Amino acid sequence: MAIDVRRPVASLGLGGSLEPTVSRPTAEPVPAAARGDFDRVLAATVLCLVAFGLVMIYSASHVQALRQFGSSTYFLSRQVLFAGLGTTTMIAVSYVPFRLYRMLTYPILVLGLLGLVAVVAGAGTTIRGATRWISLGPVNLEPSELAKVAVVIWLCYSVAKKRELVRSFSVGFVPHVLLAGLTAFLCLLQPDFGSAMIIAFMTFAILFVAGARVSYLLGSLFVAVPIVYQVIAGSAYRSARVLSFLDPWRDRLGAGYQLVESQISFGAGGVLGQGIGEGRQKLLFLPDAHNDFISAIVGEELGLVGVLALLAVFGLLLVRGYRIAARCRDVFGSFLAFGLTTLIGLQALINVGVAMGALPTKGLTLPFVSYGGSSLLVHLAAAGVLLNISRSAAREPAGPEDGR
Repeated sequence: MAIDVRRPVASLGLGGSLEPTVSRPTAEPVPAAARGDFDRVLAATVLCLVAFGLVMIYSASHVQALRQFGSSTYFLSRQVLFAGLGTTTMIAVSYVPFRLYRMLTYPILVLGLLGLVAVVAGAGTTIRGATRWISLGPVNLEPSELAKVAVVIWLCYSVAKKRELVRSFSVGFVPHVLLAGLTAFLCLLQPDFGSAMIIAFMTFAILFVAGARVSYLLGSLFVAVPIVYQVIAGSAYRSARVLSFLDPWRDRLGAGYQLVESQISFGAGGVLGQGIGEGRQKLLFLPDAHNDFISAIVGEELGLVGVLALLAVFGLLLVRGYRIAARCRDVFGSFLAFGLTTLIGLQALINVGVAMGALPTKGLTLPFVSYGGSSLLVHLAAAGVLLNISRSAAREPAGPEDGR
């Protein structure tokens, strides 16, 4: 409670004596930031995206669910379950001090890498030609979702710990690139090119913000270009995806089919859309309509206005996340808030860009909106970490940065 106690002011009394005049303590309203509240705008934004995702998943999947599983709510009911678990996780994580992740950095990293190794070693389940999941009964978990967050946590921990040496090539650059490269390589073996690229972009972004030499970062780009080219050219299906991205109508019923149907979906929506539930591309024309290409269904049913509104909500999430990063006085916490916010924003941008045909097909979900339990759980947990950092940042008084 803030109490205003004024200094005694001496005044000359009638009898010539000095009498102190002291104002009474007055209670002032305590702002939310002073109470250490979490960022309510960020929490509301995330929950709105989850609720919107449930509506769009049902709209996009009920026909496929009825035909494939005999229940129009098959995908919806599973996503509702994960939404409940994820929201509970977000709330619980928001009370876990983010500084604890300093001690948990390596256990989380090892868990993420072991999940990727298990998938590559043969424990994975193959779905639509990709082996990215580990089957646990009726649930399929995707280790790459955890691995992306694990790498972000490790990078933030490492650059905060070595912030005085981050401009060094041997200490501040090479170890980070090698670890990120190993993780990206394990993703490529699944194959999961999208997650590999996310890890590469996140490594570049965090090192750049941490103050790594720009010459090292640019040099890594020049080295990465021929490697990426070889990865694409050496794989028939990746080459087909790039060619279909450049001209999807050239192979309208083959490699370009999904992208063409997605673009038709956006075009059919026009400015205001056809209305929720009124889209036609989900009638088994557009594959993965409830998953990687759910933004195309948003475009068809809610139109350009709906897509822009969705992007605006993600924009608000980014603003709040970067605001938390800027206000946090703990170096590790600041980097972590930046990293997690960028991870969510980058994946959202790539997902919408792919669906619109602005980027080659990557197979990445739209955070909080697309169907997928692993993605939803991990992103809600990441949101919980951001909420905890916001709570801590609100409590911290101005003073020297805590870089321990």
